[in-house]
Amino acid sequence: MKKRFRAAALVAAVATSAIVLAGCSDPGAGSGGDAAPADWPAQDADLNGVSLTIWAAQNSNTVPDSVVAGFEELTGADVEVVTIPDPYEQSVQTKVASGDKPDLAFWQPTASMLTALNASTNLQPLDGAPFIDSYTSDVRDITGILDDTRYAALISTPAVQGVYYNKQVFADAGITELPTDWESFLEVARTLKTSGVTPFFDFGGGTPWATQWWVQVQLADAAKDGLWDRVNSGEEKFTDATIQGAIDEYAALIDEGLFNADLKTATFEDQGAAILDGSAAMAVQVNSFFGQLQSLADTDELDEKIGFFPISPTGNVGTFIPDQSNALVAFKTDDAKREAAARQLLTYWLGDGYSDFVEAQATPSLQDGVDTPAGVPQALLDVSASLGTSVGSMQALAIVNPDLYLNLGDMIQGTKTPVEVAQTSQDQFAQLAKAIGAAGF
Repeated sequence: MKKRFRAAALVAAVATSAIVLAGCSDPGAGSGGDAAPADWPAQDADLNGVSLTIWAAQNSNTVPDSVVAGFEELTGADVEVVTIPDPYEQSVQTKVASGDKPDLAFWQPTASMLTALNASTNLQPLDGAPFIDSYTSDVRDITGILDDTRYAALISTPAVQGVYYNKQVFADAGITELPTDWESFLEVARTLKTSGVTPFFDFGGGTPWATQWWVQVQLADAAKDGLWDRVNSGEEKFTDATIQGAIDEYAALIDEGLFNADLKTATFEDQGAAILDGSAAMAVQVNSFFGQLQSLADTDELDEKIGFFPISPTGNVGTFIPDQSNALVAFKTDDAKREAAARQLLTYWLGDGYSDFVEAQATPSLQDGVDTPAGVPQALLDVSASLGTSVGSMQALAIVNPDLYLNLGDMIQGTKTPVEVAQTSQDQFAQLAKAIGAAGF
């Protein structure tokens, strides 16, 4: 998962975007506003002389390779992939606020991040796209929609927060059944500690973005019960019992000694190596963690050693968190030919080009009519299978996202208490919500 940027920076970006776009853009101009639904050109329509630009982050700039090659050959278009420097989301928002737009961009397809892009003004609606009905029912409407309008096209499995574990370590400790709820999860951890194994690995060095997963998986049941709707309206706060309790629990597990001894200084790279070599048993993580494991071992070794299961307080409910590498958005550029060409590229990507794409990326297919390629590691298949019963994360369901992970990192370093983590996160949430004009703030 790409690192999220500081809340203060987002406030500035939202405010700048609102000022610049209000002064320079007419939401009803071009293909925006109340214009008739866009047409969707045939995948092979001639595009000789048309140039398109795709913005991508450093971790997604090679994702389009197979699609771009096939599309250029089929249509005659010229497609350039431009890498936008990290922090990607903040950089994109700044450029868009200044009037600099690509034709397409990788983007986190959550409501909060579509709001951050001022979707109704800047993005082409994708309702009526020919590929929508090709999605499996589990993912068709899981994300990419804001105010009942589809703005993002999902291209790969959204990340899921859950537990990656070393199968051999479990077997050596006599653990033959996977946890079925939070309590049994902790029972396994304590059994492992008794056997001399570090149960959990996390990292607080650098930017501790994975810390927030420990809180969010504990909120899965509450999220199903409308937690983030209540937080979005101001009815419930980070400082109230549910979220504060999850933060307190994370702190208590650290104090209990269930984590790696170098928690304060460990890095993402250390985490992958530790789970793979068995010096630690489990990590609460997302799909990008498995990508790191794939850089260290081949599929056969990963299938032998690494498993995945979702976890929640009362069961095995995953918490999904789409990231920018999972989806694309198409911009309104006031150039009707390029806008149509961008829609055509999406149609090809999720049409005739999709089977080659999932093969090249070794990723599970999101479409009923395209098979998942052989050789996709079992853990990734299990992640994909968990989506059908998963619930949205803070990033997916909250109207804005505070710097929870940074505040938790401060807790690990001893500069914030759990109570201060919740209060700072709530203050940031309220500031961000006010910046976008949310009611109740």
